[in-house]
Amino acid sequence: MRIQTDAIGLWALLLIFGSWLVFALLFLLRKRTEKTEVVRRAPAARLGITLQAIAYALVWTFRRSRWWPFPASMAAEAAVAAVAVGVVWASDWLCLRAIQTLGKQWTVQARLVKGHELITTGPYAFVRNPIYLGMFGLLLGTGLAVSQPWALLAAMVVYLLGNYIRIHAEENLLRESFGAQFDEYTRRVPAFLPRIF
Repeated sequence: MRIQTDAIGLWALLLIFGSWLVFALLFLLRKRTEKTEVVRRAPAARLGITLQAIAYALVWTFRRSRWWPFPASMAAEAAVAAVAVGVVWASDWLCLRAIQTLGKQWTVQARLVKGHELITTGPYAFVRNPIYLGMFGLLLGTGLAVSQPWALLAAMVVYLLGNYIRIHAEENLLRESFGAQFDEYTRRVPAFLPRIF
């Protein structure tokens, strides 16, 4: 389905597409480190990854036919475009900072490597899973710009379910390895949404 756009919609879509390109490049062009020995994996996290992928597919598959389908209001259209673009670019930045902070320990699948350390600095000082928060922001901003409202809502539910499964599996792995140190970290820092006060 082709989306009809005006100037605001076209710029918003181009900037959002650019954000997705940056997001993809974060994974494709990241600095590769030497092969590290995997000590332990959390295979249950694969279901979470699959659900998150389905959520992204929902957002991109069920698009609106028009960029701004509501009664004409240039101010409202510009506000939604600004929020959507701001959210996706802030999400890219959060993912980049989190990946840089993890360094050689970063991977798509849940695993611990030899010499694994519990990272609690950078974005990890505010939220235990900043990459997943960034990925959710990318989903939300994109959905605001291109998706049918019901598809965005369904995608959010599916993503959050996959996110819960993934976080639970990964945190069990970290708890087994770091014990009381990880428990203390979980008391201080929320899993997914940072505290605002």
